[in-house]
Amino acid sequence: MRPRISIPADTLTVATNIINERNANFAPRPLIEAVLKSGGVPVIFPNVPTELIPEYLNLFDGIIFAGGSDVDPTFFGEEPHQKLGPTYFKRDQFEIALVKAALKAGKAMMGICRGMQVINVALGGTVYQDLSEAPFKTLKHSQDAPGNFPSHHVTTTKGSHLAELVGKRPYVNSRHHQALNKIADPLKITAKADDGITEAVESKDNDRILAVQWHPENMFKHYDYSQALFADLIKRAQK
Repeated sequence: MRPRISIPADTLTVATNIINERNANFAPRPLIEAVLKSGGVPVIFPNVPTELIPEYLNLFDGIIFAGGSDVDPTFFGEEPHQKLGPTYFKRDQFEIALVKAALKAGKAMMGICRGMQVINVALGGTVYQDLSEAPFKTLKHSQDAPGNFPSHHVTTTKGSHLAELVGKRPYVNSRHHQALNKIADPLKITAKADDGITEAVESKDNDRILAVQWHPENMFKHYDYSQALFADLIKRAQK
C-alpha cells in the first residue's frame, strides 16, 4: 500500500467563483502532484478543533506542512511587527498542535516555507516577522522571477541528510519575507543562504523532520534535487 501523506489545508478567506462561499479549504495542486509522482497518496485535511487531532493520526503515514500566510507571532510570544503579513490564527493553532502530536506519534514530516516556520515555532523556536528584523543585510528572498525558476543558491551542511539528497549547493526558488530566528532545540540547521538566513532544518536525533525554506513543489518537474525531497518523505513515511 502506498503511504498516505497528509497535507493540512490552507483556507481561502475570500468567496470563490465556483461555490461563492468563504473559507474554502484547499491545497496547492503542485504539492499534490509531487506526492503522487513520488509514490504517495495525498490526503488533504482541513483545520479543525485541536482536540480532534488524535482522530487524524491513524489516517496518515507522513505529513507536509505547506506554505501560506505568516505565522501569528502570539505563538512565539511576540506582538505584531509593522511589516507582518496576513495571518490565520485557526490554521496556526491546528498545525502547531498537529506538529507536536505527529512528532510523538513518530510520523515523518516535511516543512515547506511557512511549514518550516510552523514546525520551528511548534517546537519552541521563533521567526523573524520580517527580514528587516534580521541584524544583517539580506539577499532578495522574495523573487520577481516566475515561482518555478530558481533565484539564489544555498549551502548545505556537510554530512547532513539534506546534503545527501540535494548536494552541496543547490539553486533554489525563494518566496518569503519571514525566516527562522531562534532554532528550536530538537532541530539543527542543515542549509543557509549566503547572507546567513536559515534555509533548511532537520531533526537532531532521528529522521522524522526535514524542512526547507524554498518551494520544491514548484520545481520538482524540472529539477531532480527538488523531487528527491518528496521521494525522501515517502521513504521515511514507509518506516
